[in-house]
Amino acid sequence: MRVRDAIVPLATRPVLFALARMLGEAWPGDASREALIAGAFRIRHADDTHRARLCVELERLRMVLRPLAEINATERGFALVPCRAKEVAVLVRPVEGDYALLLAFLSDGQAWSSSALALALNASQRTVRRALDTLASENKVQSIGRRRCPASRTRCCYPRRSPVTETRFTTLLLLPRMALHE
Repeated sequence: MRVRDAIVPLATRPVLFALARMLGEAWPGDASREALIAGAFRIRHADDTHRARLCVELERLRMVLRPLAEINATERGFALVPCRAKEVAVLVRPVEGDYALLLAFLSDGQAWSSSALALALNASQRTVRRALDTLASENKVQSIGRRRCPASRTRCCYPRRSPVTETRFTTLLLLPRMALHE
């Protein structure tokens, strides 16, 4: 979290990060206790121990965010109240999930071979093929067919629709540093 020059790093605290994100996304309203428990602890059915843990984690988050914001209890749940800022903005990646980086590479609509993707992602070719199979079963990518990509012995894949370009982000901004300098 950040307000001007004040930064609160939450990268090493995933539960606090999840709670802060959910509260930020709910701003200016509140987030329900059930939604906070389900999102932060990744469970479906909450019991009293989860409610108690939510109180403990929210108190930890209050302590960390003290210079930037307050967390107030509401009838339904909790609300984030910024101290000095006029509004709250939550910045997220345009594509999230297990295969976000792979989809970012495919977002320009160009054909990629699984071997080229494996090199770009620093992963094994088998891992990339499994990911492409999963994405194909979800109708997110599609194989061009039995045709081989130039200078490769593997089939090409391309995205069915591009969630990255729909958000108007340049693919180049999403590529890892090593891929930009090769």
